[in-house]
Amino acid sequence: FIIAQDYGHRIHEFQKEMGQWVKEDKIHYREEITDGLENAPQTFIGLLKGKNFGKVVIRVAGDD
Repeated sequence: FIIAQDYGHRIHEFQKEMGQWVKEDKIHYREEITDGLENAPQTFIGLLKGKNFGKVVIRVAGDD
């Protein structure tokens, strides 16, 4: 990324500040979680078509 080339020297500052902002609930992230490996192909197709927003996660097993 161009940002990494231009601001790579500030990565530690970024990680510290971003971590604090997430902890303070100032920054939010989105995850789209799909259950089951059998649903992975359709989820991947949606990802390639831009139908997702945020990080796409395929959960293959529960937390049991």
